[in-house]
Amino acid sequence: MAATTHTVSNQAPPLVAYDVFGGDRVLSEGVERHLADAPPELLGEVREELTVLGRAAGSTQVQKWGRQANENPPELRTHDRYGNRIDEVEFHPAWHRLLGKAVGAGLTDAWGRPAGHLRRAAGFFVWSQAEAGHGCPVSMTHAAVPALRVDPELAAEWEPRLTSHLYERELRPAAEKAGALFGMAMTEKQGGSDVRANTTAAVPLDAAGEYLLTGHKWFCSAPMSDGFLVLAQAPGGLTCFLVPRVLPDGSRNVFALQRLKDKLGNRSNASGEVEFDGTWARRVGEEGRGVATIIEMVAATRLDCVIGSAAQMRQALTQAVHHAEHRSAFGARLIEQPLMRNVLADLALESEAATVLALRLAAAQDSVQSADTERERAFLRIAVPTAKYWVTKRCTPMVAEALECLGGNGYVEESGLPRLLRESPLNSIWEGSGNVQALDVLRALQREPMALNAFLQEVGSARGADHRLDSAIKDLLTDLADLEGIQARARRVVERMALVLQGSLLVRWAPPEVADAFCASRLGHDWGSAFGTLPHSLGLGAVVERARIAG
Repeated sequence: MAATTHTVSNQAPPLVAYDVFGGDRVLSEGVERHLADAPPELLGEVREELTVLGRAAGSTQVQKWGRQANENPPELRTHDRYGNRIDEVEFHPAWHRLLGKAVGAGLTDAWGRPAGHLRRAAGFFVWSQAEAGHGCPVSMTHAAVPALRVDPELAAEWEPRLTSHLYERELRPAAEKAGALFGMAMTEKQGGSDVRANTTAAVPLDAAGEYLLTGHKWFCSAPMSDGFLVLAQAPGGLTCFLVPRVLPDGSRNVFALQRLKDKLGNRSNASGEVEFDGTWARRVGEEGRGVATIIEMVAATRLDCVIGSAAQMRQALTQAVHHAEHRSAFGARLIEQPLMRNVLADLALESEAATVLALRLAAAQDSVQSADTERERAFLRIAVPTAKYWVTKRCTPMVAEALECLGGNGYVEESGLPRLLRESPLNSIWEGSGNVQALDVLRALQREPMALNAFLQEVGSARGADHRLDSAIKDLLTDLADLEGIQARARRVVERMALVLQGSLLVRWAPPEVADAFCASRLGHDWGSAFGTLPHSLGLGAVVERARIAG
């Protein structure tokens, strides 16, 4: 074949060797904003650790690890060569490298460090763009801490291991490990999100707080972990338990992995079905208080769903803008074409709104940890499920549109966009799908008036700055005052709450061009049904320029 036919032109170069943190103006500005009152040395420390992580995430090597981890999914080994039951999950070395880097960067260590939740959220946002699947055990381990704190003895034993910066992948007694990971097993095939329908039984032993569990869990997250939080029916009702993978004497606990799930995306990560049959467990909290005990873990993982989706949206936007910068059509670069600029600006608005909201929630968590402010606690109660509902819902259509920006180049696996698209629905399903989140917001509205007051104070702090925001707040109050058929309207109400909250944050903190375009489209209804339908009179060039990799 003639060599001249293989001349390559008009193709975007690989997007490698860039700083995922420093190149993201929205993320870096958000971290600076929320640490504005912190000691300068703390801000410098956080900026340095995120820069190191950001450069690693954008490196050729780490991008290769992400690809390898997904091309070589985990494999279940139920027995050893002699027929002994071992129930182990084997991963590609790239998975362990990614997970080790995440643990080493402190992505399971938020609860005891200054500005721990903000810096950890920003790090999770950065590192998730390298590969999203291994974020599951990172999130589970991080979120287990507040649940274990219900029992001070258990917390004292396990928290140092869960917040450790050392990754030890081998299964052995937890007392022999400096670092450990946690998973979770709540849902069962007959109940799903309705965990009160669980049938797994917990029979108490003579020793205080010890039980034997029998039952089947339909979804077990991160089944290769050292310990699991499990819900089961004790004599006193639904209760939370800690199930260690390896018992103190070195023997394996009864933890029969029936199969690994064959999932749409999230291919690098293992999710399994597990059978308990006389499985030893320790009670966490009181009998009958299982949901109340585990609710803090649920809230933390829901926030990680918001952060993870925002990270995927940013990565999709980054890929689309990079391609448009280097690809030419009809006599000009794509990024200079008015219609493509409209699409990119619309994607940029969606990404910035998600990022700013995620960081605001993380900063609120730090406030609760340090000062125990009731307003911030009440705000989180309603804002987390609101954000979880909306941001995760917006992820898939945005990633799909970004893929389309690359055309056929985006549809092939080598671009990385198909993997991103397959991953995009996960966070909307994980830890409660859309209806569960919407109903949880209604529950907060009806049972916790302080939550609504805190939410209204938050959005009201921007009142008067944009007439479209003011009008949207007024319409929302009308919606909330009408309880007729409220459950059937729950999705619409929660969507409006999320948009008003995002609009309020952008009006206060984003450049005028961004806030104006968001309010005109999302709140002022000057918007079509697809991305790329923003009013042409807006400053779209400035919005797109802000989305480019800085530096």
